[in-house]
Amino acid sequence: MTNGILLALIAYASYSCSDAVIKSLGAQFTVFEIAFFVTLFAGGFLFFSRPSDERWRGFWRTKRPWAVHARAWAGMASGLLSVYAFTTIPLAEVYALVFLAPLCVTILSTLVLKEKVGPWRWLAVVAGFAGVMLVVRPGFRELHLGHLAAFAVAFLAASNIILTRSLAQQEKRTTMLGVLVGYGLVFNGIGVAATSFTLPNAMQLLWLVMAGAFAACGQLLQLLAAKYAPANRIAPTHYSQIVWAVILGALFFQEYPDWLSLVGLAVVGASGLLTMVREEVRLGTVRWNPLSRTRL
Repeated sequence: MTNGILLALIAYASYSCSDAVIKSLGAQFTVFEIAFFVTLFAGGFLFFSRPSDERWRGFWRTKRPWAVHARAWAGMASGLLSVYAFTTIPLAEVYALVFLAPLCVTILSTLVLKEKVGPWRWLAVVAGFAGVMLVVRPGFRELHLGHLAAFAVAFLAASNIILTRSLAQQEKRTTMLGVLVGYGLVFNGIGVAATSFTLPNAMQLLWLVMAGAFAACGQLLQLLAAKYAPANRIAPTHYSQIVWAVILGALFFQEYPDWLSLVGLAVVGASGLLTMVREEVRLGTVRWNPLSRTRL
């Protein structure tokens, strides 16, 4: 159990490092080029992570193609929008909005899966949005398209979780990952061709490789963590990224959240944890699973 939790904490630290590297490259490349290279290098590292009973050569064979492709489209759009968000607004504000995903899952599960949601989980939804308002403070500070992009990432991540929940027992991991990488490379490649391409120098290429490597490392460590501990014990480690957002933002980007923002981040984290606790009490498990990141 302890090993699983530790691995999950390292996984989310790795994801945060990938996001920080992406943020540092924002002024040097277009969002399409960053997303293309991160997808390329992350996919390259993950190529060697396939289960022993699966083969890449048949990854496009699906049992539910529409759901698989919808998940891939959501993941691809989430990846592109997250690059835009990370390169335009502070890390802590991106995470505050992205962490609305489990609360969006609550809303979507009532609309799509017709699940019954009790008053405690609705309270968590309201508290989560209130926490975001403390961080972002619309009307008191200037809002950017990056804030809208980050909120869209949360909604797309929630949609992806709903789709993954329905596909998990029917589709291979190589199928869901391979289709996602394929869409990401094709779409972002077209975006690069339609906008502009800047040939990375040796140092920039190294940073792009690191962004992909950190993302791939997070994926692999999540898989290892799931072998040692159940999802409902590992899931709370997801919110360790709030701490990393504050630390990395302060160290490398001179982003210092004030006390209202810190309170808002704490409220967002607490509302997500309350959602998980209520699901476990009601169902005996955590049905939305943040362990599988829906973007590269």
